[in-house]
Amino acid sequence: MAGDIAEGRTVGAVAAQVGVTIRTLHHWDEIGLVSPSARTPGGYRLYTPADVARIHRVLIYRELDVPLPEIAALLDAPAADAVESLHRQRDQLRARMAHLRSMADSLDRLIEARQTGLLLSDEEQVAIFGADWQPSRVKEAHSRWADTPQWAQYAERSAERTPAEWQEIAHAVNAELAEAFRHGVQPGTIEADALAERHRASIGQYFDCTHAMQVCIARMYVDDPGYASFYNALAPGLNIWLQRIVNANARARGVDPDTATWS
Repeated sequence: MAGDIAEGRTVGAVAAQVGVTIRTLHHWDEIGLVSPSARTPGGYRLYTPADVARIHRVLIYRELDVPLPEIAALLDAPAADAVESLHRQRDQLRARMAHLRSMADSLDRLIEARQTGLLLSDEEQVAIFGADWQPSRVKEAHSRWADTPQWAQYAERSAERTPAEWQEIAHAVNAELAEAFRHGVQPGTIEADALAERHRASIGQYFDCTHAMQVCIARMYVDDPGYASFYNALAPGLNIWLQRIVNANARARGVDPDTATWS
C-alpha cells in the first residue's frame, strides 16, 4: 500500500488514515506529543502501529476538549493517574451532555412556540384564561402575526413559561381592572392612567408594546366578539371602559387613538 514501508507508515499515509492534516502531525511531533519512532533505510521517519494507536488516543482526548499539554501528561502518566483523569473527563462529558440535552429541549419548546404561540393545551387555556376563552384565538393570532418581531418575542417568552406563570400573568392585572371599573374610576385620571400602564406592562410580558400598539389591541376588545365576551365575563362593560382608559392614557402621551397604527 502507498505510504506503507516495512513496519511503518509515512506522515501522509497516517494523516489520511486518522483524518488530520500533515501539518497537525508535524506540530504534534515538534511538541513531543506523538513522534514517529521508526525510520526507513534512507532516514525518513515512519509511524509504527503503536504510534498510530497513540494518535487515536490523542484524538479521543481532543474530542473531550482536553488541552494538548494535558493530553501529553495523560498519555505518559502511570495507569492509576490516567484512570483518575479519565473519570474526571467522563464526569465533565456527562455534565456537558446533560447541558446539551437541556438546550435541545429548550430549542424544541421554542420551535413549537414559534409554530403554535402557546404551549398550553386547549383545556389548560380555558382553565387559565376563563370559560369564555377561545383557544382558536391563538391559531388566528399565529396566522396574522407569525412573521412579525412581536410574535418572535411572544414565542421566545412563552416557551419558558409554566401554566402557573401564565395563570399569574392572566389574572393579576385583569382583577385590578375589573375592580377599578366597578368602583367607577374615570378615564384620564391618575389612577386610570396608572392602570393603563399596568395593562401595557402585562402585554409586555408577551412582547414589547408601545402605546400605539396598546391602542390597536384595545380596539379588538370592542370590535372582536371573542375578546368582548372575555372581558365582559369579568365585568359587564369592562371592555369598553378598558379601551377608554387606554386611549386616554395614550392621548396624554402624544398618541392619537383615532390614527394610531401598529408601531
